[in-house]
Amino acid sequence: MFHQSTALPLPPFVHDHIDKAAADLLGMSGHSFDFSQPAGEQALVPPNSVSWRIFKNQVTLFIGGVSAVLLEFAEPKVRDGVWQHSSFRKDALTRLQRTGLAAMVTVYGARSQAEAMIAGVVRRHGNVEGVTSSGERYNANDQDLLDWVQATAGFGFIEAYHRFARPLSAPEQDAAFAEA
Repeated sequence: MFHQSTALPLPPFVHDHIDKAAADLLGMSGHSFDFSQPAGEQALVPPNSVSWRIFKNQVTLFIGGVSAVLLEFAEPKVRDGVWQHSSFRKDALTRLQRTGLAAMVTVYGARSQAEAMIAGVVRRHGNVEGVTSSGERYNANDQDLLDWVQATAGFGFIEAYHRFARPLSAPEQDAAFAEA
């Protein structure tokens, strides 16, 4: 069994290498986003938030992101919507890069950038509807599906951070879900 008290911080050169690799993976290399301090306005959540701590750890973001995708695809309407309406099967890396960048913008980006990006996702989701392979109708803006995706993403990131970076108290976990 893994014990949190035995976890040690990564040496700086390893951490920097992983950060660079994660930025490359997310397609963020060369972007002009300064997620450390949104220019001219606040982010959707404040710098002292649990989300800022969680999303700063690239290793747990990767682990949490993988578990989130697996959990999201357990819902047939989400899975078939992604299969039928996105580039995920043909170009998973680019699709994951866009999703990762969107997640970073919602946590660290200026409020106006985050809200504009969220509105764009809602517009694109408006065209995502169909029928699953088992005959169920779906629409990507269905509140139950949005809640499922948000809950599984939150669970993946929170649980990975809690297990592999630093334990989060129950109130911190609740705060992370509320911030999302």
